[in-house]
Amino acid sequence: MKNLYFLPLLCLALFSCKSDSTQKPTSEPIVWEAGDEKAELEEQAKHENERMQFKLINSKFSDKNDIWKSFEADLADFSEEKYEELKPLILEKNIPELQNAIKEGKLSYTDLTLFYIYRIRKFESDNRLSLNAVIALNPDVVEQARALDARAGVNVNENSIYGMPVLLKDNINTSNMPTTAGSIALAANEPSENAYIVDRLIKHKALVLGKVNLSEWAYYFCEGCPLGYSAVGGQTLNPYGRKQFETGGSSSGSGVAVAANFAVAAVGTETAGSILSPASKNSVVGLKPTIGLLSRSGIVPISGTLDTPGPMTKWVIDNAILMNAMTGKDSLDSRSVAGGKNYVHALEGATLEGKRVGVMKSLLTDSLYNHAVEKIKEMGAVVVEYDTPEVPLDGFTTLLDADMKRDLAGYLSSSAGDKVQYKNVEELLNFNKEDSVLRAPYGQKLFEGIVADTTSPEDLEALSTKLEQNGRRFFEESMQQHNLDVVLSVNNYHAAYAAVAKYPALTVPMGYEASGEPKSLTLITRPFEEEKLLQLGYAFEKNYRTRKVPANYN
Repeated sequence: MKNLYFLPLLCLALFSCKSDSTQKPTSEPIVWEAGDEKAELEEQAKHENERMQFKLINSKFSDKNDIWKSFEADLADFSEEKYEELKPLILEKNIPELQNAIKEGKLSYTDLTLFYIYRIRKFESDNRLSLNAVIALNPDVVEQARALDARAGVNVNENSIYGMPVLLKDNINTSNMPTTAGSIALAANEPSENAYIVDRLIKHKALVLGKVNLSEWAYYFCEGCPLGYSAVGGQTLNPYGRKQFETGGSSSGSGVAVAANFAVAAVGTETAGSILSPASKNSVVGLKPTIGLLSRSGIVPISGTLDTPGPMTKWVIDNAILMNAMTGKDSLDSRSVAGGKNYVHALEGATLEGKRVGVMKSLLTDSLYNHAVEKIKEMGAVVVEYDTPEVPLDGFTTLLDADMKRDLAGYLSSSAGDKVQYKNVEELLNFNKEDSVLRAPYGQKLFEGIVADTTSPEDLEALSTKLEQNGRRFFEESMQQHNLDVVLSVNNYHAAYAAVAKYPALTVPMGYEASGEPKSLTLITRPFEEEKLLQLGYAFEKNYRTRKVPANYN
């Protein structure tokens, strides 16, 4: 769940997207073929960003045709003409708009579901345009959609997740699909129970559409490797600059799939930047909630101290709707708290008028950030510029090493399926060594560090306390001095501070670089003030809507 590169390193100048920007799908490939990647990879090796110098693009383990194999009969009856007819009703629409179209009889839940499955196959089976965003589709989802359409007399609120197809990061347990964390070692991991948040979605009649790719083991596995790579799913690619821009990580597939309109919404997970980073890099809205607000049970962990799932959507209102559906107190998660708030109602009358907004002076050299700040002033906010304090985060990696050594072993013993043979990180490390070309082509240096860690439980607790204090000091000195409602960052630049401080953060699209690369405004505030984040994010989005559909995926 962690993006190691949580500092502004993600701002490295990248090549602009050239050839991909004019390509259009010319036919409907039904059967995916891997093809020869040699020339493609030779060209990719020239990329100025070493993390973009891929060793492979498509997975050498998985066959993409298996993703949509269960839907051959349904897709045979779903034509390109039907797809084009539905596109203006679905593409880029928010949940209230989709629910109203269904209420008016222009659309059905089955139509919506099949549209996304058809669209996923359309792009993911075409090696010129594929994004490697999707790992699996729920074989039961079309029948589940039909069952919702058959329910007579149900009055569905327009702000409900009811019937909306949602994708899950593939470290979140589902009882009818494997949960792999991107690793071949968990390819047969079929837990008997859903993660708590999945049960919450199902209770609210959301449609779990499938699983999406991720940075393997939530990007706490290899060092300096590409964001969005996993042995099971291959290399996730950014729709705004395919093979040119990074996807962000580790919830790479969640960000990419939402950006490319492969589902209404997705769920990601974060330890330190893994929702904020891919949301920002793919021009979508991502919320990293306060730890405990959403349950973590049934999710492959890095850190019980810092982990949390969170919603990733095209629009802020959809984020609020997804939060409403997933909150709830889980007895299996010691940090879990009761929800009880209605995040959609919190958006009513949302405004920036009179809000005290902290602006980091060091970021004002960023033209997009500067322009967004000026717009926020025009919206009536009181903008306070301040210098960020120098606060160390010494021991951050040690915290993650010690937590993952303990917490991943706990998941493997209590939440993994019966077919999983491995009980700890050391066994996984040795499994990968047996065929490193297939299982760990970028190495597994971080796993090696976890195995070598000797931090005692007492030292771990002391380190966690110290980091939390330092994280809060980074924000609180300025927030208290200037009586701030929120502070503004960019992308995941300050994700590590928010993580250790246990502060929630919301990232909202704020524009695009000259190269076409997306960039986002990130709002950070105190624990359990998600309502405030969503209110301010909604007001910003309403007055400064910058999100654009990726050019090749409209």
